[in-house]
Amino acid sequence: MAIREEYEKSGGWLFRWRSFLPLLIVPILIVALLDSQTLEKLAGRKFEKCWEIFSICVAFSGLLIRIIIIGSTPKGTSGRNTKRQKADSLNTKGMYSIVRHPLYVGNFFIFLGVILFTKVWWLVLLGTLLYWLYYERIIFAEEAFLRDKFGDMFMKWAENTPVIIPDFKKWESPELAFSIKNVLKREFNGFFAIIASITALHVAETVVTEKRFYISDRWLTFFLAGLVIYLILWFFKKFTSLLKVEGR
Repeated sequence: MAIREEYEKSGGWLFRWRSFLPLLIVPILIVALLDSQTLEKLAGRKFEKCWEIFSICVAFSGLLIRIIIIGSTPKGTSGRNTKRQKADSLNTKGMYSIVRHPLYVGNFFIFLGVILFTKVWWLVLLGTLLYWLYYERIIFAEEAFLRDKFGDMFMKWAENTPVIIPDFKKWESPELAFSIKNVLKREFNGFFAIIASITALHVAETVVTEKRFYISDRWLTFFLAGLVIYLILWFFKKFTSLLKVEGR
């Protein structure tokens, strides 16, 4: 099999299972948590708390990038489909005017924020490397699909738009107005995933390092507030038309 076909095949497989494959890092994560108290020992409890807040902010900055994208994208693009590549049209405006894969950039900051929360430097380096090796194949397969479907339109856009590192000078306003309903409908899963992941890491750290299960009232409130918001938005999406937007 030629290398192009090999990359497309493996990238397509990774694309399909991209929501579940990151779970393979969980065993490494548990080992890393054994070193999670190193930062507190070196810099003190106060700095550790500041680091945790910083990590959460990094994760939510990734969600913010996704919100900016999703808020102005039409139906049939920038989705969470997993079975196959899908694009009813080629996005070249908004965030897609400054970088070809802005959703993956947003996903990276979400992922980075979560692993930064562990406070383990080698896990951050390893996780970053694995993330981009993983998405390199997905990007290759995705761009092969877009090239075949949109031809010269894709090639012209790709020649002038960087793959991952944004060029803000190339910004072009999106064609559709920003829709908060579209964001709430499509991003409430990611919102709660951040809260659940960070809360789980906090509890897991206590279990691994202190050999006890404990969650403070502050963390429990953080988690339950996120859960309530998630359930409300899930209900609205599933059983009402409140979040429906024409053409989104």
